[in-house]
Amino acid sequence: MEYKAPLEKYTGRIREITLGRGEKSLKIGGSSILPLHHFEGNAANRPVVALEVDDNGAAGWAGSAVEPFKDVVNDPVKWGARCLKLGADLVCLHLEGTDPNGANNTPAEAAALVKRMTQELDSPLIVYGCGDDKKDVEVLTAVAEACQNSNLLLGPAVKENYEAVLKAVADNGHCIIAQTPIDINLEKELSVKLLKQLPPERIVIDPLSSALGYGMEYSFTIMERTRQVGVVYGDAAMQMPVIADLGRECWKTNQARSYGEQGMLWESITALSLLLAGADILVLRHPDNCRLLKEAIEGKI
Repeated sequence: MEYKAPLEKYTGRIREITLGRGEKSLKIGGSSILPLHHFEGNAANRPVVALEVDDNGAAGWAGSAVEPFKDVVNDPVKWGARCLKLGADLVCLHLEGTDPNGANNTPAEAAALVKRMTQELDSPLIVYGCGDDKKDVEVLTAVAEACQNSNLLLGPAVKENYEAVLKAVADNGHCIIAQTPIDINLEKELSVKLLKQLPPERIVIDPLSSALGYGMEYSFTIMERTRQVGVVYGDAAMQMPVIADLGRECWKTNQARSYGEQGMLWESITALSLLLAGADILVLRHPDNCRLLKEAIEGKI
């Protein structure tokens, strides 16, 4: 008698989110199964891979991560185009240059750059601020207004500034990155607050990602739990796609910076692990790892 493995059926579904507009748009989420459990049902959209661009010219990046982009790092638009040519599904811009403790670029400068990239790149755009809560409000508001209705994915919105970032996103037709410090209760709390003014189809969860050996196991657990709560238990406040902004965390480790090949392995293993945990968007630095992850997503390895 032929053995048939029991299959699980779940009532919950991750929200499908569209990033970008028209021919440049891309859909994420929509799954009613656990990560990569295609034998149990359909995932509406496969996970996507973004490559990172830094408006600060890759300042502080490891040499091996800069190498594929060394001739374009001073022009984020060309850098973004190179990312897409090398296989990225979309581009993730980090506005590190706006850091008040660094170059302290103005909100107007940041907005002008993002507008150029939105117009010239053939993909949706993810935009992260510098991580300074106060400056991020000014910068992300300027970006949201300058790129009105471009449907960017903007953030981070955190506990300390989410109201102002939420207003800018809601008023100008974008999606928001809800970021919390690796805590599922805080994650749900922020989602509930955002849902009061924004539909779930415009929210992406960032539970923060750690690198292999630097707390990645905890990141994996929280990300995995997020997907389970949304799909298995049907919690509407947790049914948003997840972004894993992991490249920057991997390449700043001693292991990654000490030797290029080790850095490649550090990033790829972290990315594969978080893919299994349920990430819908993986943000990487090295294009070779981008190709590797896309092959894994498509079942070619």
